[in-house]
Amino acid sequence: MIALIQRVLNASVTVEGQTVGNIGPGLLVLLGVEQDDSEQKAVRLCERVLGYRIFGDENDKMNLNVQQAGGSLLVVSQFTLVADTQKGMRPSFSRGAVPQEADRLYQYFVGQCRERGIETQTGEFAADMKVALVNDGPVTFWLQV
Repeated sequence: MIALIQRVLNASVTVEGQTVGNIGPGLLVLLGVEQDDSEQKAVRLCERVLGYRIFGDENDKMNLNVQQAGGSLLVVSQFTLVADTQKGMRPSFSRGAVPQEADRLYQYFVGQCRERGIETQTGEFAADMKVALVNDGPVTFWLQV
């Protein structure tokens, strides 16, 4: 399971012109689900995303996690993160989970974040989404479990 996390001032996702998720300061989480992923991996990735210290403290050092900074999450499914790009000129998606399982684990990840008390907005699984964001820093990290 892969999370590309971006520290944002704000982020939103629209589907067919309608905003389905919108946050102020926090993290935009692009989430990719691989074939061998499980609920256990989703829990571990949730813990890493929520615990990752990438927000500034009183001395502007990256010592605070998203909850300590009072931020929110916008979680957007993105199967292209699991692409194999090692050879050729076209990505292979053979490592990706089948859509039904990917959706289940995506929803499970979102539920785990919400259970931990953080405001969590989402995109719409498998939809053609438009994501807008103001990356703060820019600060972007790749987390994988």
